[in-house]
Amino acid sequence: MLRARLTVDPGRPVGPVSRRLFGAFVEHMGRGVYGGIHEPGHPQADEEGFRGDVIDLVREMGVTTVRYPGGNFVSGFRWEDGVGPRDQRPVRLNLAWHSTETNEVGLHEFASWLEKVGAELMLALNLGTRGTLEALDLLEYANVPAGTTLAQQRVRNGRVQPFDVRMWCLGNEMDGPWQLGQMPADDYGKLAARTAKAMRQLDPGLELVACGSSSAAMPTFGEWERTVLTHAYDDVDFISCHAYYEEKDGDLGSFLASATDMDRFIESVVATADHVKAVRGSGKTMQVSFDEWNVWYLSRVPADLATGIDDWPLAPVLSEEPYTVADGVVVGSLLMSLIRHADRVTSASIAQLVNVIAPIAAEPGGPAWRKSTFFPFATTSRLARGVALPVRVDGPGYDTARYGEVPLVDAAVTADDGAAALFLVNRSQTEEVEVSVDLAPLALGTVAEALTLSDPDPHAANTTDRQDCVGLRPNARAAVVDGTLRVTLPPVSWTAVSLC
Repeated sequence: MLRARLTVDPGRPVGPVSRRLFGAFVEHMGRGVYGGIHEPGHPQADEEGFRGDVIDLVREMGVTTVRYPGGNFVSGFRWEDGVGPRDQRPVRLNLAWHSTETNEVGLHEFASWLEKVGAELMLALNLGTRGTLEALDLLEYANVPAGTTLAQQRVRNGRVQPFDVRMWCLGNEMDGPWQLGQMPADDYGKLAARTAKAMRQLDPGLELVACGSSSAAMPTFGEWERTVLTHAYDDVDFISCHAYYEEKDGDLGSFLASATDMDRFIESVVATADHVKAVRGSGKTMQVSFDEWNVWYLSRVPADLATGIDDWPLAPVLSEEPYTVADGVVVGSLLMSLIRHADRVTSASIAQLVNVIAPIAAEPGGPAWRKSTFFPFATTSRLARGVALPVRVDGPGYDTARYGEVPLVDAAVTADDGAAALFLVNRSQTEEVEVSVDLAPLALGTVAEALTLSDPDPHAANTTDRQDCVGLRPNARAAVVDGTLRVTLPPVSWTAVSLC
């Protein structure tokens, strides 16, 4: 059997694990909103048309924040369309996803849904086809208690108390050629800075996110971040990262090592931000909002989209990934990457939440159920508390076509008030790995819980007909002997061990 040893150092914590790491993302795309969270007439719909079974699963996931309403959608969105009497709201074209937008769900409805699931709103602004004035209008509508025309409009629309949105995204993926209003870094940096300054004149306590490059693979990456932050460093609190991963050409080995790429991505963005900090002589440290991340088979998207001037479907099926065990293992490892960088990544959003590249499936008129990616997210959100601890992995590695040599075992550790959690991935496709951890530095000695996501077929998935085909199972091969934790990891697996 292959073996690996973990060394944990509680004396040098990485940083506190922010609850905002366990955020999600809901965009007006496909069946994410209509037919996802909102389905009037469904047997479990409430008086507002929101599905109670979906609400229960979102709460079970432990989602803490939700970024809304986009995404690409936001760069063509007029926020005024989604407020006021529903029967008077305009029907628009959703140019981002070539579909029809009824605006039946807008700011008021979505905020009400968030109250039901117990999550915080993270609101995205349209800086693609709109600008600073429209951002100020939305901020005034959302956050000013009373006394102005826009605040009173909110009151008339049924919300007396302000929404009090704290976290705002200044646009979305503004370097992307697919984005309405795409612009060069210099133009966007200036727009983000002046919009941020204006918003802070209304509410100095806002937390503002500037757009980073759309991905590390963009030709603009790196220089985009440097240029944008050169303009906006003093005015914003976060720079965003977006990353999606997929198994390509049957290369499962590289896919399982996706967190290696996320680690490098985060560290590159942090290095760029710190360079700008040094050049400016700033005393502020820029945080990272990794507000879009997931497994997404982007190579399939063009075939999913409708086309044509007369073909604008309502809530079409789009990017409803089946999600395999391997996909779930990768999602678990990406969460581990975020935890390992808890000192700088203090906000993150899995994209998305229901139906569209989502851990939750919601059948029209039928049940809602958990996909494989649901399980590592829900368990990590539940167990990862306190601070992230540095962990060294000594063990075998393997070669990948995309990332070179990487460790077979990936790991992250958190600790909090007499408890700790270990998150482990075995990337081997054929071999078990026994992992040992000396628990003396943690002063812990009992396994409270050990759960593993695995299957003899790494491409097994839950389906409508077999909703419990894959999931977490107790790992009976986790035990503490003479102060050392030993746990056996099956091939292509994600494991969480809770210690007390």
